[in-house]
Amino acid sequence: MKIELSGKSAIVTGSTGGIGLAIASGLAGAGARVTIVGRTQARVDDALATLRAHAGGAEVSGVVADVGTADGCATLIAARPDADILVNNLGIYGAQEFFAIDDALWSEFFEVNVLSGVRLARHYAAGMRDRGWGRIQFISSESALNIPTEMVHYGVSKAALQGLSRGLAKVLAGTGVTVNTILPGPTRTEGAIAMMADLAAERGVPASEMEALFLAENRPSSLLKRFATPEEVANMCVYAASPQASATSGAALRVEGGIVESIA
Repeated sequence: MKIELSGKSAIVTGSTGGIGLAIASGLAGAGARVTIVGRTQARVDDALATLRAHAGGAEVSGVVADVGTADGCATLIAARPDADILVNNLGIYGAQEFFAIDDALWSEFFEVNVLSGVRLARHYAAGMRDRGWGRIQFISSESALNIPTEMVHYGVSKAALQGLSRGLAKVLAGTGVTVNTILPGPTRTEGAIAMMADLAAERGVPASEMEALFLAENRPSSLLKRFATPEEVANMCVYAASPQASATSGAALRVEGGIVESIA
């Protein structure tokens, strides 16, 4: 299968590193004009340099905006009024004991993980609908289906994305615009690598063994038995953004290594 996205424009939020950068790279490699979005000029410039080095000839540009806020979303929309592909990848996470999660933290997680996607989809979906083609993705998590006790607020915010995506897919039924969630599991991003190193230091075990130990203790149902790479997640996103995925909408597309104990 050759995925061809030449002539299509794509916006990927939270794309200066990790899964977001891998998605941006995959879309650029398929020929899309890609906009990187990040909170600082330095991070955006570094991401653009990485993309240009790995996807020679790709048309890539950047916008500095904190789309975890309403003002940041407005900044992005002003800079890029239209897009054919929107990947809402921005998200925050962090372990916190349930009784210590105050209202302010709940609000922050919903503002960043949910409302950022709502605001951008509300704007860009209208243009996609009018043009008769578009792809919207929300990067969710297996934690939306398998709420982690150490991050209930995170899991709930990702579960909300599942409902948002399915509802918007129904709103856009028959328009040529598809809407899907992508559900990664533990993924070897810079943040995850640092987290595993910290856990290894706390427990006095080699960092090289911490991934397997984490999965055995926290995600024992994993069939992959390792962390996925950002590129493996990005492969699913690039397919879902392609013309070949025209019959896939309103779906929760799993790339979590079989952690979720369900066959449907």
